[in-house]
Amino acid sequence: MKIAITKERRAHERRVAATPDTVKKLIALGFSVAIEQGAGEASRIPDSDYQAAGASIESDTANLLRDADIVLKVQRPLLAGEGDINELALIKRGALLIAMLSPYADPAAIIQYAQAGVTAMTLEFVPRITRAQSMDVLSSQSNLAGYRAVLEAINVYDRAMPMMMTAAGTIAPARVMILGAGVAGLQAIATARRLGAIVSATDVRAASKEQVESLGGKFVMVDSEEVKNAETAGGYAKEMSDDYKRRQAELVAETLKKQDIAICTALIPGRKAPTLINDEMVHSMRPGSVIVDLAAEQGGNCTLTKPGEIVEVNGVSIIGLLNIPSRLSADASALYAKNCLNFITPMVNADKQLAVNWHDEIIAATVLTRDGDIVHPNFKPATAA
Repeated sequence: MKIAITKERRAHERRVAATPDTVKKLIALGFSVAIEQGAGEASRIPDSDYQAAGASIESDTANLLRDADIVLKVQRPLLAGEGDINELALIKRGALLIAMLSPYADPAAIIQYAQAGVTAMTLEFVPRITRAQSMDVLSSQSNLAGYRAVLEAINVYDRAMPMMMTAAGTIAPARVMILGAGVAGLQAIATARRLGAIVSATDVRAASKEQVESLGGKFVMVDSEEVKNAETAGGYAKEMSDDYKRRQAELVAETLKKQDIAICTALIPGRKAPTLINDEMVHSMRPGSVIVDLAAEQGGNCTLTKPGEIVEVNGVSIIGLLNIPSRLSADASALYAKNCLNFITPMVNADKQLAVNWHDEIIAATVLTRDGDIVHPNFKPATAA
């Protein structure tokens, strides 16, 4: 059984899908592991470290992928016309392709996975159940994104974060508002509090109140019966009614006027990111304020966000950087690689043979294509009546 780990070629991507530690464990499971030359460089992992862990280094991508039974990646492979090589075309039929494939962002690619005969498994769809916590790539990467978002804000914010009492006078602490109290939002709250800020947070899920307050934040929320059903079975926020959105927007608008930093983290799987901060709200914020939009890649929570850029509007800096976890590539790779290892481990039987249980709820939730067909219910072509 051979696992191949390729170099990531998509823009803004610095992570890698394996570390020397996970390579050792994959080899112990019975796999041989081959790494594309230079795959770990952006995550501070030299080829020599992989070799010391027992992996082979391959300079030719075609040779690397030709006989791989499992291909591990961070992002989806390049397709024809997307780069210097067509990575998908190099993967053998029947191989397992395991990565964050972003199927909602590029549903047309799913058709190509099926045509290529690969079994495409997207790790973003790992269900949020107890047994799968160690495989949850969204949580591991969002945790780092929330931390980094605060640091990105501080880098632009031209004042101090904590209260400082000096002989020359007192510096007031920064006021930080977190919009969306999921994994990223909670880590942003914890980070901002550690740095001395006064933190408030909002979320449509009533269950978030206790979590926010346990971290020292003030919870800001519209009181409505609708919030009782604002969370999906998978733990994600649902899209709310227009009336709720209006009332929430009014509350956020009033709160934002008093804030120095706002960090937006709200995402709904398969949908454009909900608008939380509109043009008028931005203009109501004080000059020197900062907005960090972690939803920039899905359209942004702020209407004035420009994906991939830092812009200034009426004295307010709006940070729309892409792929925030990749800006912590060493730690993000370590966590992601462990998620991948934990996902693969149950697929190996006592005889060290690949034996995938296709009926397992974790596997079934992640498989997009198999045996040349699109099998995921969210993407299956509609059948004629």
